[in-house]
Amino acid sequence: MRILYIGGGFVGACSAAVAADSGHNVLVFDVDESKAKKLGSTDREAILSCIHEEGLPELLIRNRERITFTVDSQELAPFIEETEAIFMCLPTPEKDGAEGESDLSFYEQAVGTISPALKARQRGTQSRRIVIVNKSTVPIRMIDYTQELFEKQGVKNFGIVSNPEFLVEGRAVEDSIHPNRIVVGAHTPDDFAIMRRLYQRFFDASGIPYIEVNPYEAACGKLLANFLLFNKVVTTYDVVGRTCEYFTNVSFEQVRKILVADQRIGSWGLYDSLYAGGSCFIKDAGSLAHQLEQAGSHATLVRSSLEANVFQRDHWFSRAETEAKFDWANKSVAIIGLAFKYGTNDMRNSGAIGVIQQLLGAGVKEIKVYDPAAMDECKKYFRPEKNELYSRISYSVSEHEALQGTSAAIICTDWIQFKTLSETIKATVAPPYLIMDGRRIMQGQFAELQALGYDIIAVGAPFMKGHASPAV
Repeated sequence: MRILYIGGGFVGACSAAVAADSGHNVLVFDVDESKAKKLGSTDREAILSCIHEEGLPELLIRNRERITFTVDSQELAPFIEETEAIFMCLPTPEKDGAEGESDLSFYEQAVGTISPALKARQRGTQSRRIVIVNKSTVPIRMIDYTQELFEKQGVKNFGIVSNPEFLVEGRAVEDSIHPNRIVVGAHTPDDFAIMRRLYQRFFDASGIPYIEVNPYEAACGKLLANFLLFNKVVTTYDVVGRTCEYFTNVSFEQVRKILVADQRIGSWGLYDSLYAGGSCFIKDAGSLAHQLEQAGSHATLVRSSLEANVFQRDHWFSRAETEAKFDWANKSVAIIGLAFKYGTNDMRNSGAIGVIQQLLGAGVKEIKVYDPAAMDECKKYFRPEKNELYSRISYSVSEHEALQGTSAAIICTDWIQFKTLSETIKATVAPPYLIMDGRRIMQGQFAELQALGYDIIAVGAPFMKGHASPAV
């Protein structure tokens, strides 16, 4: 089949790569020329610098004969002539100043871009049926708006399908090749038939639930799945982790063993953290709350989860002053980890963003940052031309360089390599020194570091005052 993807971001690029690997001929259209060039190259490092997903470069390079990336809208018409499915993989962020309401401007612009080619297909007769597939997370009633947008443009003989993705950043390619379910929401047998052919690889596979529902149920299922996951993560640190912070001699890891032994609770998400970030959880919870309230319901639990997430980050950061009596003014501080989680360069809603903003507001002299993958993304978020305070941020090539000359280190991302950060700290900076572990990634070394004189503030633990005086 010929499949067109509109949007070459995390969702579009990964989904398109798997479609090409399934034997389909794929064209990916994006307005970002740099992104299209990198993803269309055969350069592994260039691809990873754009979207840091393990396995994506290999998949794109292996299937390069079947997948093309372009920014030229003129290439759409000839490709659409034989296309049966167009995947809409576009950002739907919150509107500025309108919590929970989705900004559909990117979607609307894309409709305007591809509609002329859709109207011109089959010499204007539009005789071949085509499905427009909403792949990104969208409002529950988005299918109605999609229908309206394309009809206003004069597009005919098309169906609207909701086919949400359930990918986990950091292992999106693996999850795409071995999905835990495929969800297709459509209205007509013809549209379901097109999607079955498209997903034949998975439709015939045993052990992969292939779920056919109506489009509203599909969109609703995505929002609710993300909220339930988000709520579990937030509950873990707002209740479990908070309890461990306020009661001495209670280890988060030991309590966790008790909880996860119950299969009804399970182990997923039962980790403490400074913040639940990423592209989906916060945005989708806000969208769900907004839609429930617009429909006349309350969204108390959803709103509480969002508030608890912000409280976790702000409360943890405030403990430096309230418990460690640490004054940030004129200090040099290291931020270790910038991405919202390990295995990705995505900084959307990363806990590090809020921490950096709070540090600048507290009057630090310098913030030295390091992340194995997200340094370029950080530079996009904190451009000195937008705010002169951002000039206080410097970019290091390693954890060691970031730590040098600092009075405190704040760990925001759970990269595996940071598990040995204690050795670098001991070799680089001497007590008195404040360590703030927002991931409990060094919890096995807390006792040793405290004995050496380092002060430690970790999520899910009481303040650990350094015991020893610095060596003379």
